[in-house]
Amino acid sequence: MAKYEKIIKGDFGSVVNAIDEKVLNSAMSMNLVDESNYVCGETLVAVRVYDKYFMRNESRASLTITIVGSNSEIFISAIGAGGGSGVIFNFSLGAENDLVKVVESAVNELNTM
Repeated sequence: MAKYEKIIKGDFGSVVNAIDEKVLNSAMSMNLVDESNYVCGETLVAVRVYDKYFMRNESRASLTITIVGSNSEIFISAIGAGGGSGVIFNFSLGAENDLVKVVESAVNELNTM
């Protein structure tokens, strides 16, 4: 498992769209599995679940992103899981780290704008 969390300032919709676009364009085998959006007063929540197939070890890894916005403050949490091979020994080749780094890169690009 790999995790990245960050608090930034910005427009909630723009942040969600930028991260979604960056993740989906990161690999041909990247898929958006499902999404959820919720509004509670002035607080906005977006959850995205992606998965990616890795040919090198015939496995899948998942990436779950939760984005919470209130006013201009936005909390981003990205958790990568899976990507290991084997039933007894869950040996990871770092797939979950690669997925989380895509989100980190997207956030860094947003912060430089």
